[in-house]
Amino acid sequence: MIAGISDAVVGALVMASVSTLGDFIWATWIPRHRWYFGLAHGTLLFLALGLYLGMRAGRVQQGALGGAAIGFLAAGSFYVLAPIAGYSVMFVVYFAVWIALALLASHLAGSRIANPHTLVHGLLAAIGSAVAFYAVSGIWFPFRPRGWDYAVHFGSWTLAYLPGFLALLVGTESAKRGRTPFS
Repeated sequence: MIAGISDAVVGALVMASVSTLGDFIWATWIPRHRWYFGLAHGTLLFLALGLYLGMRAGRVQQGALGGAAIGFLAAGSFYVLAPIAGYSVMFVVYFAVWIALALLASHLAGSRIANPHTLVHGLLAAIGSAVAFYAVSGIWFPFRPRGWDYAVHFGSWTLAYLPGFLALLVGTESAKRGRTPFS
């Protein structure tokens, strides 16, 4: 149980670092939002998350590839659905991402099929992380990237990721079979 909690905290901190770096890159070097930058961002962001999950399970390559696929599909879904449903579709996609990540974590831990336990943890991850993401989503407004406080971004991202990681890594097959990042 303690290993799952510490792994969740480490995962949230790692992903907060990657996400804050992404915010900095968008603000500093990307003059206009383009869909291809968004696809690259989503792919790389969730490649890092999958890499972390894969590292825990001793299946780094599968984790990275699974995370990248989830990120690419999520970003692609957003760009297809946003013109129809508006930017709020981001929260729906973010919700679906956590369910997909629960399935990936379960697969990396050696489960061959999605069981109800995995889906419950995925739903808990999705709900907790979507609520937290919504709560901190104001970090980009007003949109003045040169004046952003990246420490606030890091803290906000940590809070946004933590519920998802807790649901994925505490009391799950992934937590029981996974290695800690430090073992």
